[in-house]
Formats: sequence, structure tokens, C-alpha cells
Amino acid sequence: MTMTTFFAKLAVSAFAIAAPLFAVEPKSPASGVPFNIPLWEQGKVPLATGTDPLDAPFLTVFMPTESKRNGTSLIVAPGGGNIMMMYGTEGMEIAERFNDWGSAAFVLTYRLSPKYREDARVLDGNRAVQLVRARAREWKLDPGKIGFAGFSAGSTLGRSVVAAARTADATAADPLDRVGSRPDFLLLVYGPGRPSAGEQLKNFPPTFLLCAAADRGNANGSAQLFMDLNRAGAVAELHLYQKGRHGFGAAYGSPEFSPWMAALRHFLQQDGFLPKGK
Repeated sequence: MTMTTFFAKLAVSAFAIAAPLFAVEPKSPASGVPFNIPLWEQGKVPLATGTDPLDAPFLTVFMPTESKRNGTSLIVAPGGGNIMMMYGTEGMEIAERFNDWGSAAFVLTYRLSPKYREDARVLDGNRAVQLVRARAREWKLDPGKIGFAGFSAGSTLGRSVVAAARTADATAADPLDRVGSRPDFLLLVYGPGRPSAGEQLKNFPPTFLLCAAADRGNANGSAQLFMDLNRAGAVAELHLYQKGRHGFGAAYGSPEFSPWMAALRHFLQQDGFLPKGK
């Protein structure tokens, strides 16, 4: 078996595990019942090279209870080296915590290597923001409070999504292109991503950066991005934990990282993305 075949089978297994866990979109979405939504109609996925599960990016929707809903939403891009996805601690557990806070969450299944490159993944990430924003009124969400969270490879994608964000085109034939694709806040976890040509950090959305210091490449990259954002006048907050590892995810009960999501909530409260209080 070649390495390409191995990675393809590994990626397919990730999709195969995730997709059957949830139903297709119900007529009346209910809290606590996740469901999947494709980013594009079948046969209209840009850069698609086939019709297998690997070729059809989608969002898995997690809605909070109606009584707690505060209008904020988060798109979550799990990591996995772009060859698989860590749906548990870097996907569903993050979504469930945001639901606890009264916010909607959308776990993004983006296209993977080696079949697809970064250009396809960036299209997937921007399209995910547009889909949520276009349907915000329907789902009782605030179109100006849509965040993007990326872990590891998903974090690299998050920075690229901001760099490639599209403005709204009121005359577009596709309804999703009538809304912008720039997220309103950003969470980059152990993978700050690479700068792009002409990147405008002054206009970056409020950004929360998180890593373990021993994960040196990503930690130093996160620190550098924080300094660059701070110099540019953007809003940013940096958390580097002295102990631990790469890939800690939601870190429930972790002696090293368990405070991080509470710190994130506090960060989002400061800019009005989440209501203040317990």
C-alpha cells in the first residue's frame, strides 16, 4: 500500500465515523440533536475531484436550548494534520461547551489531504462562515457574532480564512455570496498559521491564542502572532501554559489546561460576544 492510499483510507475512515452519527437537517431543528448540512449542493462543490464522502464538506450543527440562546455562534475546525479529524476533543466537546454557554456551534468537516490542498480547505472555511451568516435569522443568531475556532491544522485554516475572507456581493446569484465570509472573532489553538502576502493584521478580528510552551514551534508562532497583532492595534489575547503537550483539545479535567475555556469565555465577554456573568 502506498502512503497516498494509506492517508486516503485514513481520511475516509474519519468521515465514515463522523457522518453517520448525525441525521440530515430536520424540518424543525431541536437543541441537543446534532444534524449535518452540506456546504454546497451536490455536484456544485468547487475544486471537487469526485463524489465520495471526501469530496463533500459539511457542517454538523449543535444548537443550544431555546431559553439559553444568546445569538453567538462558533464554527469549529478540528485538527488532524489535514489527513484526519479529531472530532471528539477538538470538535464535539468544544461545541457542547458553547451550547452550555447558550451559543450555537458548527463543527466543520473540511476536505483533506492528499486528495485536496489548502485552496479547497480555505474555500470550505469561508463557505462555512457564509452559510451560518446567511441563515442567522432563521436560526435566531446574530450575523455579527460568528466566530471561527481552529485546532492545529484547523488553526492554520482559521488564519487563512480571515486572510481570504470575501465581502458581500448583493447581486450574486448564490444567496450565500450575498453575505461576507469574515469571522467576527477567532480562536487559534496550538497552530497560529502562516502569514499570507499582504496580510492586514490591523483589521484582524479579536483573536484568542492558546498553546503549551513545550509545543515550541506553535508556542513561539502564537507569541509572534500576538506581538504582531498587538503592534498593529488589533485585539488579541495570548495564553501559553508552562506544561503539557500538543493536542489537548477541550482538556476537561486536565491538570495543565482545564482553565482555558473559562479564560476564552472571559475573553469573549470583554468584546460583547458573550453576555457577562457566570
